[in-house]
Amino acid sequence: MALVLLTVAWGCGRSADRLSEESVMSDRLPAQVPLEVLGMEAESEADLARLGRQYAPVPIEFDDSRLTPRQLRMLVHLFNAADIMDDLFWRQASTDGRAIYETLADWPDPPSRHVELLRRYVRINYGRFDRLGGFAPFIGDSPAPLGAAFYPPEMTREDLEAFVAANPEVKDDFESEFTVIRGDRDDEGRWRLRAVPYSEYYHEELTAAAAELREAARLSDNESLARFLRSRADAFLSNDYFASDLDWMDLEGNLIDVTIGPYEVYEDRLLNSKAAFQAFITINDPKAAAALEKVTDHLSEMERNLPIPDEHKSFERGEESPIRVADVIYTSGDTRAGVQTLAFVLPNDERVRAAKGTKKVLLRNIFDAKFAKILEPIAERVVAADQLRYLSHEAYFNHTLMHEVSHGLGPGNIVTADGTATTVNRALRELYSPIEEAKADILAIYNTFFLIDAGVLPPELERQMAVTTMAGTFRSVRFGATGAHGLANMIVMSFLMNEGAYLYGEESERFRVDFDRLRPAVEKLAHEILMVQALGDYEGAKRLIEDYGRMPPPMVEALERLGDIPVDIQPIFAAEERFL
Repeated sequence: MALVLLTVAWGCGRSADRLSEESVMSDRLPAQVPLEVLGMEAESEADLARLGRQYAPVPIEFDDSRLTPRQLRMLVHLFNAADIMDDLFWRQASTDGRAIYETLADWPDPPSRHVELLRRYVRINYGRFDRLGGFAPFIGDSPAPLGAAFYPPEMTREDLEAFVAANPEVKDDFESEFTVIRGDRDDEGRWRLRAVPYSEYYHEELTAAAAELREAARLSDNESLARFLRSRADAFLSNDYFASDLDWMDLEGNLIDVTIGPYEVYEDRLLNSKAAFQAFITINDPKAAAALEKVTDHLSEMERNLPIPDEHKSFERGEESPIRVADVIYTSGDTRAGVQTLAFVLPNDERVRAAKGTKKVLLRNIFDAKFAKILEPIAERVVAADQLRYLSHEAYFNHTLMHEVSHGLGPGNIVTADGTATTVNRALRELYSPIEEAKADILAIYNTFFLIDAGVLPPELERQMAVTTMAGTFRSVRFGATGAHGLANMIVMSFLMNEGAYLYGEESERFRVDFDRLRPAVEKLAHEILMVQALGDYEGAKRLIEDYGRMPPPMVEALERLGDIPVDIQPIFAAEERFL
């Protein structure tokens, strides 16, 4: 360890008769920490170089040949709004990350190699906690709060649940995806807490973002996009995202697309409740999307085919579920942190899903970069030589599509054993994300089998998908085996190995698929996960993770042989220099 960085002190240990404005707005720090307070220890230069090599810088080009001058002016405002989402996510991810980064960014020239490495790795991780290393600190030694900056740092899940139990009238506000929890303890150590709406807590930033979206709407030549931008601007100030989520689902005929706001709850590792700000700006390819619509034409059949009793299926969910294939030109906030997403399915609001289904967006240029730079080199080292011929870019793309489609299938609104009407995510609490990701992973395979049998997808895709998905697990789990996606990977990999569907050759040190055993093993796991969700079975979810959420020893050994292959990409957006 080398002395490089900073120490910042702040807290919320005040004892007062009521919550002060200062205790509520406690995560604001100076934009830059004075250099004289430097002194926090950081990883050595060699260790930071090793960590940094996990991310391969990849240029993401920007082709404006299809855009009009008016659309280019609109992009300026979309980029400005997206950049505000980035600022907000810095605040949500940690209390000190932005201050550390600003200090490094303004380091006196010429910065040392050590400082350059720190600067890059802090930017990738949005703070000093290593997202590929289980959120271990690479600067300082204080651990990452499970609740990021959504809650008082020393508050536990039990503290919050006890407070809500004692004050049931606050339950809805405290469980809202769009509030932060702030407060302190009184003289007797009892918590005094308040749920603050995002529209109030981040009022200044969201007001500015809303203005940018309204300007973009004024310049849009697509009415559905203009309508969404206006309603999302309204949502930033009202804290009600329902109408704008509906408008996002209704986008049609737009070349430029934007997904912006608070969406995913993965950053909240305490309760999996609070949504993080993010933005995608993309250019749609309607012809490519049209070729995939044949999958969403069969959503009802896929729901009926799920291996659970009909009473637990969600036939009432909307079936519009459009697919978009797009090239991303800029991302910010939650989706820019650490591992880069290949695709996403939104909205997450079950009311919107019931009315209109979900939209699947596949990011084609990110697919291409990850397949060439990461998946192919991994497969060459871990897949049995005679099955390498089944590795397929098409299967890789298809599995991700089916993963996103499968998020919209299965139980959503449920009734638990005690008669409580709720949703799967609320019933499973912090275990929801890994269980939901495992569901999507296994149903991606299960539903591919169904569509092949129905003649929708070609028969040769079965073996291609099976081998490519197995190889893809090695790519995905390197993001970390303890996060939601990593645990999901381990559940699927361990279960299928336990069932003999994935086999390891001791002599060859390679893995292969037993195609005869794969189908029954996939159906068995799909049933178990779906029933955990259908019953809101928290203890069952916990058992699944305990039984299968660990990495099999052969996989540990195989991963050790992949150390020189990047774990993921770091996108370098050409459009960022142009518009920001």
